[in-house]
Amino acid sequence: MPKAAPTLTPVALLPSLAPLLHEWLPRQRWFAGKGRPVTGFSLVSVTELLPGCLHLLVRAEQPGSAPEPGPGDVYQLLLGVRNVLPPPLAPALVGHATAGPLTGLTVYDALQDPQVASLLLERLRTPGRLGPLRFGCDGAIPVPPGLAPRLLAAEQSNSSLVYGDTFILKVFRRIHFGVNPDLELPLVLARHGCARVPAPAAWIQTDLPENATLAVLQPYLRGSQDGWQLALRALADRRDFTREAHALGRATAEVHTALAEALPVITLGRAQTELLATAMHERLEAAAQAVPTLQPHVPGLRAAFDAVTRVAAARPAQRVHGDLHLGQTLRTGDGDWAVIDFEGEPARPLAERRRPQPPVRDVAGMLRSFDYAARTQRPWRPEWAESCRDAYCTGYAAAAGTDPRDEPELLRAYETDKAVYEVLYEARHRPDWLAVPMAAVRRLAQD
Repeated sequence: MPKAAPTLTPVALLPSLAPLLHEWLPRQRWFAGKGRPVTGFSLVSVTELLPGCLHLLVRAEQPGSAPEPGPGDVYQLLLGVRNVLPPPLAPALVGHATAGPLTGLTVYDALQDPQVASLLLERLRTPGRLGPLRFGCDGAIPVPPGLAPRLLAAEQSNSSLVYGDTFILKVFRRIHFGVNPDLELPLVLARHGCARVPAPAAWIQTDLPENATLAVLQPYLRGSQDGWQLALRALADRRDFTREAHALGRATAEVHTALAEALPVITLGRAQTELLATAMHERLEAAAQAVPTLQPHVPGLRAAFDAVTRVAAARPAQRVHGDLHLGQTLRTGDGDWAVIDFEGEPARPLAERRRPQPPVRDVAGMLRSFDYAARTQRPWRPEWAESCRDAYCTGYAAAAGTDPRDEPELLRAYETDKAVYEVLYEARHRPDWLAVPMAAVRRLAQD
C-alpha cells in the first residue's frame, strides 16, 4: 500500500525529491526543456491528493527556459510514495530517496498506478476543492463509478488515462497559467451544440499561484481511428484519400462556424495584418539562426510574408484550433470526423494561442499534414498530397460558403510559417525528419 509522506511542506520535501527529479524528469517524453541543463527545482504547490500520493507543481529552472515570463517551466506531477514498489509498477519508478523526510522510501509516477488512477476518477465525479485544487464537472455528462483505468503509451506532450473505453482523462504535464483553450473551446462548442468535438465531462484546475487547467475528462470515442494513421495506411495501400479529406474539410468548417457564432469575431485591418506578418518574419529569423540549413531560403520565404501586407482587404479573425493536423482528428465508428486537442502549439505563449486569427491558419496546418503524410512514402507521392489538399478545401468551402483558396497570399503565408516552425521542431527533436519540412520550404520559397 502507498505510504503517507511524513510532511507536505515544500521546503522540507525538496531535499528528498530534487535529486530524483534531476535524473527522471529530463527523460520524460513530455519534458519541454530537452537539451538545456536543469539548474534547480522549486515546488510551486504540494497537495496530498490521496494517502501516499502527492500532487505537485514543480518549477524546473533552466537557462533560456520558457517563452512565457517566469524563471522556468512548471510541470504537474503525481508522485506515489511506498516502502517497496511491487513488480507491476517497476516501470513507474522515479527513484529511491536518500535525503530529507522521504529517506528510505520509493517514489514513483502515480499515474501508472491503477489504484491511484481509479481513486482519481472517483474524485472527479464530485465537484469541490482540495487545497488549491478545484474539481469541476458537467452534470449533463454523468461519469459512472468503477471504470477500469489504463495509461496510454503513445508519445505525446501530456499523459492520458482511458477509463473503461468510456472516458479519457488528459493530464497536462507542462502547465501554462491562464485560461487553457483545451478546456475553454470544447466547453463553448458543446454548449453551442457542435457535435464535432467531445464535450468535457469533468476537469481539474488550480488557483495557486494563479488559474491553470490541470486535467480534462472527455468521452472516449471507442472504435475511432486516428486521422494520421488512416492517411498512412491509405498511402501504404496506394489508396485514394480524397473522400476522407473532403469530409475533414467539412468538419473543420463546421467547427469554425460554431466558434464564430459562439465567440466574438474581429476584423484585421492593414495595421493588424502588418503585425501578423512581422511576427512571421521574426519567427523566420529566429529559426534561420538556429537551423543554418534554412538560411539560403530566407529571401523567398520573406516574400511570402510580405505578400500578405500588399492585399488591402480586411480579414475576419476568430478563435481557431491553432494546431490542426491529421493527428488531431479522429474518424469515429459511424464514419464521422471529430476534432480534438484544442491546446494549440505548446511552444507558443498561452495569450497568443487564445488570440483571434484568420481561419485559414487551421487550413494551412492541415494542408501541411497531408504533405507530411505523403513524404513518409518512398517514392514521394506529391500527387496524393495535392489531391487531398484540393478535396479538403472543396469540402471546407461546401460547409463554410467560403473557399480558403480564395485567399492565396494568406494561405501561402500560413503554410510558410508552419513549415518554418516544423523545420525548427524537427532540427531539435527529430533530425531524421528535417528533410520533410525542408522540401516544403524550397517549394514555398519559389512560389
